[in-house]
Amino acid sequence: MKMIVAIIRPQVLNDVLEALFKAEVRGLTISRVQGHGGGTERVETYRGTTVKMGLYDKVKLEIGVSDSFVEPTIQAILSSARTGEVGDGKIFVMPVERVVRIRTGEENEAAVTPVKRADDG
Repeated sequence: MKMIVAIIRPQVLNDVLEALFKAEVRGLTISRVQGHGGGTERVETYRGTTVKMGLYDKVKLEIGVSDSFVEPTIQAILSSARTGEVGDGKIFVMPVERVVRIRTGEENEAAVTPVKRADDG
């Protein structure tokens, strides 16, 4: 199992969500964050003082997946978030020791792998 953390541009969020849905990746957490990496700094005037603004609005996706979903998840994010410009973001893949689904008590792979239910159609 892995935790995939992706930092992306806010304007590509809907495209990324659509690509993840098509890749059958269902569970995720989204946070609005600020940060900077390889982007160039911009200078703004704030209350008469020149300030270097180094932080940019980003969206952070956290997605827990079973091993078979790691590559499809990464490819879905890459194909939908890449603009080719500085600031497209990063994808981090980290090991997960244990997962427990609170509602059912299912653990590990059963807790992160989507299962078709009778009411899913």
